[in-house]
Amino acid sequence: MDVFLTTFTAVAMLLTIGIMGYWMLSRRVIAGSVLGPLSVLAIDIALPCLTFTGILSNFHPEENTSWWTLPLWWLGSTVLFLFLSSVFSLVAKPEYRREFRVSLLFQNGIFFPLAIIAGMYGTNSTLLVELFLFTLFYPAFFFNAAPLFFSKGIKMDPAKVFNPVLVATVLAVVLRLAGLETLVPRFLSDGLKVVGAMAVPLLMLVLGGNIYIDMRESGRPAYLENLKFILLKNLVFPLATLGVLLLVRPPYPVAFIIMMHAAVPPVTAIPIIVEREGGNRGIVNQFMVASFLFSLASLPAMLMVFSWFFSP
Repeated sequence: MDVFLTTFTAVAMLLTIGIMGYWMLSRRVIAGSVLGPLSVLAIDIALPCLTFTGILSNFHPEENTSWWTLPLWWLGSTVLFLFLSSVFSLVAKPEYRREFRVSLLFQNGIFFPLAIIAGMYGTNSTLLVELFLFTLFYPAFFFNAAPLFFSKGIKMDPAKVFNPVLVATVLAVVLRLAGLETLVPRFLSDGLKVVGAMAVPLLMLVLGGNIYIDMRESGRPAYLENLKFILLKNLVFPLATLGVLLLVRPPYPVAFIIMMHAAVPPVTAIPIIVEREGGNRGIVNQFMVASFLFSLASLPAMLMVFSWFFSP
């Protein structure tokens, strides 16, 4: 029950911040044009700072000699998620199938797990470092692979491949492996840590604001498609993943991160990418909102079930 309550608190906290962003846009406290700069601040500045300082403080390669396998576990889980997404998307209406599939595959793999790990194990947990290493290539994969779902081919954008999060992760790992982390001045690391703490709140405020804007333009909700999506994404998807984890039996940190990735809602940038590629942003936004709201109950429940079979 502790797992359920802790996860519920973390998800409720995230949703509360998102609701504040929605309210700020609806009451015209901030203008919609502010969301773009806030997104850049969250993704390109605050998150790299959080990643860099987290690895620098909590990454101990001499204690975890298998750290390099984490990106390989991510690759394996991505293959599994791609298979599940391709199969489950067949239940969607043909006109929504691409959007259904891409929303199943690309999960909110950083921000939700950040809040959950911090709530369950504290902000100094080594699980945070393992999360950063596990998702080392996820941003590049997301931004460059998403166009494949809309028949436009892979778009290799160097700015997306060598994104700030990847650069911050590699730099911090290199400093740690070389034993040079002491060269980073205390005032600099402390300052970066403060900036990094803004990452999750900023992105959730932006999400809430974007939801307000999109809900005015998305039209009548597709209730049946939304129901299909939340049942598959929030329940069947993580349960199927748990079945595979029970067969493979990876180490606890790996299993925990993969289970979170299977159970969390879609990544917040999905509507923007879908619109850019000529897809239906409105239906994707509906999928994301429905999954976010339902995750308040489903995510704690899935992690509680996971805790019955895996323990630290």
